[in-house]
Amino acid sequence: MNLFRKIAFSAAVLGFMAAGTADAASKIVMDGSTTVGPIAKSFASYFTKTTGVQVTVSESGSGNGAKSLINKTCDIANLSREMKDKEIAAAKSKGVNPVEHIVALDGLAVVVHPSNRVQKLSKAQIRDIYTGKVTNWNQVGGPSAPIVKIQRESNSGTQDSFVSLVMGKDNPVSKRAETQASNGAVKNRVASTPGAIGFIGLGFVDDSVKPLKVDGVEPDERTVRNGTYPISRPLFMYTNGQPTGVVKQFIDLKNTAEGKRMISELGFVNR
Repeated sequence: MNLFRKIAFSAAVLGFMAAGTADAASKIVMDGSTTVGPIAKSFASYFTKTTGVQVTVSESGSGNGAKSLINKTCDIANLSREMKDKEIAAAKSKGVNPVEHIVALDGLAVVVHPSNRVQKLSKAQIRDIYTGKVTNWNQVGGPSAPIVKIQRESNSGTQDSFVSLVMGKDNPVSKRAETQASNGAVKNRVASTPGAIGFIGLGFVDDSVKPLKVDGVEPDERTVRNGTYPISRPLFMYTNGQPTGVVKQFIDLKNTAEGKRMISELGFVNR
């Protein structure tokens, strides 16, 4: 191969590699929490519009988001809880180094049907309801009506947070509790069921349900930020190692004025 052909060949190879890198950088794949989903989707829409980079968002639950990161099938895993020790160990065994980024703060709102006259519950009362110790609303100052307990699926970060912050290790949720697959599904079930109680991310609360005070504290932006609302938690995005390139740009949206506006408008709380 003469010198001219060698140069041409090398240039072609370098051009192909550059094109491949550009293609790889033109898409971000996200998977995980339905709670973080609204933030991820709002960020994705803005990011694609301003950069041209395509962002796909799947909401298969925090557990599946962690699995996607471990299996290297997503660039960003959205979790409404911290990754568990066993998940981090599994990730490291596959050469993945999970790095957490707190994207916002959230309060788990305990919600009931708007017609329910109960205005507040203590964490102990909520725990007693979900263990099955309290079964009728008249035991906690409400009407004489059976309590319909709504929970999330076991793969949910919201469920994990509820168990950790309210139930504790020694108080399993009653097997009579009904399971729903997303924040929206829990909200809809409570909104259509006068005797129901459920828990959802603060950003999902609307007029179709009534959030209760917990230990006398309203779930709102102020109480979540200052830590006085007792069922508060951070929301996470995880990457494999410290992010670079367009993934870093995306993660850094949370620190921008536009990102903070989106988080606030969605009903979540900026750090």
